[in-house]
Amino acid sequence: MLFAYISGILAKLNCFSLAVNGHKDHVHIFFELPVTANISDVMGIINSNSSKWINENKYMPGKFEWQPGYGAFSHSHSQRHSIINYIKNQEYHHSTKTFREEYLAMLNNFEIEFKNEYVFEFYD
Repeated sequence: MLFAYISGILAKLNCFSLAVNGHKDHVHIFFELPVTANISDVMGIINSNSSKWINENKYMPGKFEWQPGYGAFSHSHSQRHSIINYIKNQEYHHSTKTFREEYLAMLNNFEIEFKNEYVFEFYD
């Protein structure tokens, strides 16, 4: 239900949702970002609206909130199909690789310098 809700938020923002899925401790959101929008605003709206929805519907005990920050990566149109399949198959993918391993590999593959103290808190 959360993934469908996030897709609905994207639609209201005129962002075309390509794939939304996750596994236990994270969500992947793959969408087309219109030239009139910026990723920071879109992610802020997704985070605030989805956490409000989770709390109003009491899907979690206590108050739910996302960790601060997010990772955003762009991909070429030719990679679209493989990215969508990757996101759809999160449960299978994470049977062999943790989110920590996945995310650090993405940072390295995109040659993004980072400090460990600024990376997400992982729940391995």
